[in-house]
This record gives sequence, C-alpha cells and structure tokens, in this order.
Amino acid sequence: MASSPDSQEFDTLSDAWDYKGRPAQKSCSGGWASAAMILGVEACERLTTLGIAINLVTYLTKTMHLGNAPAANTVTNFLGTSFMLCLLGGFVADTFLGRYLSIAIFATVQATGVTILTVSTIVPSLRPPACTPGSPTCVPATGTQLTVLYAALYLTAFGTGGLKSSVSGFGSDQFDETDKKERRIMASFFHWFFFFISIGSLCAVSVLVYVQDDIGRRWGYGICACAIVIGLVLFLAGTRRYRFKKLVGSPLTQIAAVVVATWRNRKLELPSDPAMLFDVDDVEGEGQKKKKEKQKLPHTDQFRFLDKAAIKDPEIGRGIMVNKWCISTLTDVEEVKMVIKMLPIWATTIMFWSIHAQIATFSVSQSSTMDRHIGRSFQIPSAAMAVFFVGSTLATVPLYDRLIAPIARKVLKHPHGLTPLQRIGIGLSLATLAMMAAALTEKKRLHAAQSHGLIDDPTAMVPITVFWLLPQYIIVGSGEAFIYTGQLDFFLRECPKGMKTMSTGLFLSTLSLGFFFTSMLVSIIHKVTGNRKPWLADNLNQGRLYNFYWLLAILSSLNLLFYLFCAKWYVHRNDRVGEEDIELEEAGPICHA
Repeated sequence: MASSPDSQEFDTLSDAWDYKGRPAQKSCSGGWASAAMILGVEACERLTTLGIAINLVTYLTKTMHLGNAPAANTVTNFLGTSFMLCLLGGFVADTFLGRYLSIAIFATVQATGVTILTVSTIVPSLRPPACTPGSPTCVPATGTQLTVLYAALYLTAFGTGGLKSSVSGFGSDQFDETDKKERRIMASFFHWFFFFISIGSLCAVSVLVYVQDDIGRRWGYGICACAIVIGLVLFLAGTRRYRFKKLVGSPLTQIAAVVVATWRNRKLELPSDPAMLFDVDDVEGEGQKKKKEKQKLPHTDQFRFLDKAAIKDPEIGRGIMVNKWCISTLTDVEEVKMVIKMLPIWATTIMFWSIHAQIATFSVSQSSTMDRHIGRSFQIPSAAMAVFFVGSTLATVPLYDRLIAPIARKVLKHPHGLTPLQRIGIGLSLATLAMMAAALTEKKRLHAAQSHGLIDDPTAMVPITVFWLLPQYIIVGSGEAFIYTGQLDFFLRECPKGMKTMSTGLFLSTLSLGFFFTSMLVSIIHKVTGNRKPWLADNLNQGRLYNFYWLLAILSSLNLLFYLFCAKWYVHRNDRVGEEDIELEEAGPICHA
C-alpha cells in the first residue's frame, strides 16, 4: 500500500540526505542500524591504536634496540601526533570531505600504516638481529629499518587522527535531534560509544599484549591490521542506510577570520557604543540564516582589541553581503572571546596527560624488570598491567554516578554533583599522588635490585612482585575518569553553540600537547643527566627513574596550584550571559576519545 504524501513529508528529514543525495527518510535511514556500523569501526580503531601503542616501548627496546629514553619519546610522539592530527582531520571533514568520506579515507590510511608495520616484523632485513646472549651490546637498528618503522607509525597516526575526529560526530548525525525519541536514543549512543571504546581498550591491553609477547609481534600487529580492515568493511557496508549532513565549516575558519579582520582594521578607532559594531542584524539573507543557527551574544569589555573585527565600513549599508575576512559579526567576535577565556583552564589540563603517558612508557619498562608470575607457570606480559589502569577507569565511572555524585548533590547543593571544574581538579590531584606512588615504588624496586646484586644485569628479573606498580596504574586510571568527563563537560558547556565542534578539538589537543611535553621533558633530562648520573638509563637498575617521577609530581603540584587560581578566576558562560537576561540553549551530548 502506497504511503500518503503527508506521511512521506513527515518522514522526510529537512537537514539530512541519503547516499544518493536525496532527502533522507526516517523509516529507512539512520537510527541504531546505522550507528552500530559506526560503533564497530570505532571499536576496531581503538583496538588497533592502543594495541600498537601500549606495548610499543618493549618492541623498540628489545627488538629494535633503542634506549629507554628514545623508545619512550617514540611512543609519546606517536600518540601525540595521533591526537594532534585530529584537529586537521576535523578541519578537513567539516570543510572539504564530510565525515563519511573522512572516515573511509583515513581508515584506509590507518590500515595501510598498520600493514607496513606488520610487514616490518615479518621481513628479517627490516629489523636488527637479535642480541647475542652474554654480549654487553646489541646491533642497533639501521637508518633504513628505522625509516620503515617510523613511516608505518606516522602513517598509522595520520589515519588515526583523521578517523577519530569524525566518528562520534557521524554517529550523532544518524539521529534527528528535533525528534524527542531519537534524541533520547542519541544519548544512549554516546554511552555505547564509550562502552565500545572500553571494550577495544581492554582487548588491546590483555589479549593483544599477550599475543605480541608470547606468540609473536607479527601475529599481534597482524591482528591489528585485520581489525581495522574489518572495521572499514563494516563501515562501508552501512553506506545505503547512513544519513549525510551538509558541510558546516570549521570553527578554526571563524577564529582565523576574526583574527584577520582584526588585523585589517587595527588602525581604525573603536566606537564608544558597542551597538555601532557590525552584527548579524546588519546582514540580510545569509545573515538571517546565521541568526537562526547562532545565539546572539552580548558584548563584553575583555579583549576589546578583537572588537575591531566588527567595525563597520561606512560604505557598507544594511542588508549588503560582506566578506567575512574583512569584517566579522560581533557575535562571531564574542564567540572567539569565549574560547580565549577558556584557554587558562585548557592549558592547566595538559599536565595530566603528560603523567598519563608514563603508563605506556616507563611504567611498562619498570614492569618488564619485575616478577610478573602468577603461580608457577603463568607470567603476565609487562604491558598487560594496563588492564588495571583501564579497569580502574571503568570502575570509577559507575562509582561516581552511583555514590559520589548523589552525596555531592546533597552536600554541595549542585544538580550535577561535582562541577566540571571540580572533577578536573580531582583528576589533577590524583595525577600528583600517582607520581608520588610511582617514585616510592621505583625506590623499592631499585633497593631490591641492589640488595640482590642485579645492578649491572638489565635482563635479570628483580625479585619484587610487579603488583607494587598497582597504585600508580589505579590512581592514574581513576584520575582519567574524573578529568576525561570533566574536560568534555566543561568544553562542551562553555564553548559557544556556534562553535560546538571546537569542544572536541580543545579536549584532544590537551592529550596531544601532554604527550609532546613528555617527549620534550625526557629529551632534556636525558641530555642533562645522561653522561654523569643518568635518570633515564637504558639499564633501569643503573638509573634514577624515581627522580623523574618526583619531578613530575612537583610540576603537577605547581600546575594544580595554578589551576586552582584559574578555576577561581573563571566566570562560567551561564553566569556571564545570565547578567544580560539571555537564556542559553542547552548543549547536546558529545563524546570523543
């Protein structure tokens, strides 16, 4: 029976199209059927990326014969590049390719990189010969071998960044935010999104690490390559059911336009009355469309030099189309100001991710020297200790929702329990405690090595159980749960509605810069202490890794004090705009990792 024209009109979405460019129909597009395909590719991406990163330091030191410091820097640079390229991937997706093509293209790039990495573990000429038992030195990797390795890693990072930046957004595109039922389902999608990320992480730090250490790297990395290919095929299989949205442009373009317009008008005098500045009311056509899509913001006195971007040209009349690179609306300027005001909070969260980087680098190096046996026969892979890190993160989320948040709501009288800034503060505090625990544990490990005469034997097992490392894994994991949710909530709520996708970019950039800061710090320390009394020696038993952990604890403590000052100074968006009797629209959910 044919459906009536009225029912077809009700079923048609005005802001989404199918794969042939026709208006999408609710009944045969989007929803869970499409979202499930997207969740599948995200799980495969997380399994692949973490499966490579979490155990990479042992491959670099034991197979490629790099020192501990260069190996740690390689891992943090790989992860930092992956997250930094999310900004580029998001810009490309929002401005040129769209999310669907971005996911398909960058997943292919990632699969290519992992395939090259797998081949490098199979072909003998692409890795140095194994160390000779009893020999004090090993043959280092050649320039060609390292070139192939780094090409594979950074090709993988390039694909990861482009893929990661679009997955959650494309998933949310499959639901109609104007439909109450689909909006509720979309909220559920983000919970499942986090669940699939966690499943991929658990598989990576348990199953894949075991395969890599006990069966072979070629099999471990081969599984990673197969996983991302399977994810890509699964994603492409849903093409006919996906809903596609038009390109919206990148918030980075708006920021750049305001900066350029400010520079162009730098010699002009600001009017005494802000009402004389150019705003969306002054433009017809496209301006009216902007006015509906954006919430008009009141003028603020901070960063007044940016107001020059909105100075009207006397020759431009009302209702005339203008070049955004020559003049910006006052609302656009105020949105950029809001982002600038968030930067102090943004900067102080970078330190946590520098500490987080130790879980995949020096903590793995520590565990490889300790007794990892459970019973007489089973030995835990050194990188598999990250299971406790992931488990701590997963356990903290429901603990907060079911216990901490209800208590906080009663005590603090806040509807959400702890505010985003309070959760960030807890995460930063836990990071400091984790580094203190790590320093004390390393002291104990070194004492055990010295008392048993193992200082000069880097391959010997120090007779101390690896479970002494549990505090640093568990505390950092719990801290991640607080700071992860706090950062996302803060950036989402405080970012202006017109720049909502900026929230993901700001969050991911803190991860990237945290990893890069660790690389810089390790390089400086290795250069300063390497020739005399090395902190980060290739033989950990001869190093002073505990001093590096104490340094991170001190830096984290100072960062926490600065954060508390910034958090006290910060005025929330609702409080600023509420003074003007403007009601803000509620931000929708967003998730990214």
